[in-house]
Amino acid sequence: MEQTRGFLDGMRDGIPIALGYFAVSFTLGIACRNIGMSAAQATVMSLTNLTSAGEFAALGIMAAGSSLWEMALSQLVINLRYMLMSCSLSQKMAPDTPLFHRLLVGYGVTDEIFGISVNVPGRLDPRYTYGAVCVAAPSWALGTCLGVVLGNVLPMRLVAALSVALYGMFIAIIVPPARRDRLLGLLILLSMAASWLFARLPIFESISGGMKVIILTVLISGAAAVLFPVHGEAAKAAKTAKDAEGAKSVKDGKDAAEAEDTHA
Repeated sequence: MEQTRGFLDGMRDGIPIALGYFAVSFTLGIACRNIGMSAAQATVMSLTNLTSAGEFAALGIMAAGSSLWEMALSQLVINLRYMLMSCSLSQKMAPDTPLFHRLLVGYGVTDEIFGISVNVPGRLDPRYTYGAVCVAAPSWALGTCLGVVLGNVLPMRLVAALSVALYGMFIAIIVPPARRDRLLGLLILLSMAASWLFARLPIFESISGGMKVIILTVLISGAAAVLFPVHGEAAKAAKTAKDAEGAKSVKDGKDAAEAEDTHA
């Protein structure tokens, strides 16, 4: 029952993500159509690659007739940040979580899926992520397919307006935890400022967008982990036990002193 509830909770939280994915992937489908891909080819690509940046980059490489090595290298650089996200989610799961669960969760890790999964209180049940992916991934593939089939039927202004849903979704993900934790809110503001600087300063122009995300993630999260470490469950339990032992020792000392005064 608890496992089913986790899956349903993931589906519920994945609905806003699915709506945003549909709008963005519709634009992707139009781009696929423009380079001559069929609806089936575009749909399979979206089902096996859930990253918009990676797919748009792949379309540019295919249109230019570049080699498979260039394709592989570009995908590695653009999507490398998902490796960091997968490692983070892996640490959030129970230590005895089977490998196949970790691999399946890794398939569905995107910026948005990671955002809702990492904010789950306590340990992450893989079924929660499965629920979110089961809603978001088909919507991503369906939007791509319809984009190819319908082509340029919808005005681009309407498609661009629908894409704003993704930004609203990001805000909905980061605001609640930031309100509960001032340190987290400060780190979010710092990340936004650093990202803006990386996008504006000429010295960083030669760095790809995916690599910028990786650099900022490692620097900011690493600094936060060193300066403001979060104690694990074992450390918390040990601290609680130590505090309880200390309190017991104080109580025993007081009882002994009271008994000595009474005897005197």
